[in-house]
Amino acid sequence: MGYEIQGQVALVTGANRGIGKAILEGLLKEGAAKVYAAVRDTSSVAGLVDEYGDRVVPVEFDLTNPNLIESAAETASDVSLVVNNAGVLTSTPALSPEAIDSLQFEMETNVGGLIRVAQAFAPVLKANGGGALVQLNSGASLLNFPQFATYSASKAAAYSITQALRQLLKAQGTLVVSVHPGPIATDMGHEAGFEDIAEPPEVVSDAMVEALKSGQFHVFPDAMAKGIGDAYHSFAENVIEAEMAEG
Repeated sequence: MGYEIQGQVALVTGANRGIGKAILEGLLKEGAAKVYAAVRDTSSVAGLVDEYGDRVVPVEFDLTNPNLIESAAETASDVSLVVNNAGVLTSTPALSPEAIDSLQFEMETNVGGLIRVAQAFAPVLKANGGGALVQLNSGASLLNFPQFATYSASKAAAYSITQALRQLLKAQGTLVVSVHPGPIATDMGHEAGFEDIAEPPEVVSDAMVEALKSGQFHVFPDAMAKGIGDAYHSFAENVIEAEMAEG
């Protein structure tokens, strides 16, 4: 069962730049009636408001702040699509003296934030007919990159939670989608040193839109991600998705 974007109301976390901005604009292009731009600094989406008018609504948001997340869910009580794109990355190998601190920081944001978003918005999505929840995970959720060891671990945990949410929210008619990008041309990608191989953020938005329409769970949008996804396909289809179908 797919999700049709035309005429719907969405919320995108981290919508002021990079993948989040591309997703917001992609949803508007697909005919979304309105998109809440959930960001730490609402002034950072002033340009989007200028361009799209009242179809873009800024909302103060922070994945580590439960009060702001609850407040956003109350403000955006008309949403049927939530895209949790925001996240953090540190370049921390496992043997670094900062590894434990980095892991705690990334787990709190990338995993704790996802859980908080799901808890706050699941009732909203249910009240609005089920809708869809999209989680931006990473190729690093399946393959640990040693220079980003703690980030990879946090994304693997977020992917695990996403699998659980797929099963838990199925009963209320909510489609859950797990997106696993590789190197993307964003500020985060630049900081990670991926400039030479990074693909534009629109490839993530386009692949996510197609996944929503078709109702698929796993999304591998770019060339590197597709390579990981192709190798993972059999396990995903016969274990992860089959288990979900039986649950």
